[in-house]
Amino acid sequence: MGKAGHVLRQVLEEFEVSQYSLAAALDIERNSVYRWANEKSDPSGETIVEIVRALKTLSPEAAKAFVDRYLLDEIS
Repeated sequence: MGKAGHVLRQVLEEFEVSQYSLAAALDIERNSVYRWANEKSDPSGETIVEIVRALKTLSPEAAKAFVDRYLLDEIS
């Protein structure tokens, strides 16, 4: 468990996107984002896509970094 969450935490910290703002963009409770970022649970594949879309609205650079880091490890 935790690959997506680990990458998400890194990206949120690096691009200074708060868990609260991501949760608001996703229209979910912040504790869901907290659980992902702290590797307590994994977002589903569909949720990963939603996270990328939400990050694009908050920080396109963060969205790109998340996709690059998450997918690059998956296909490398």
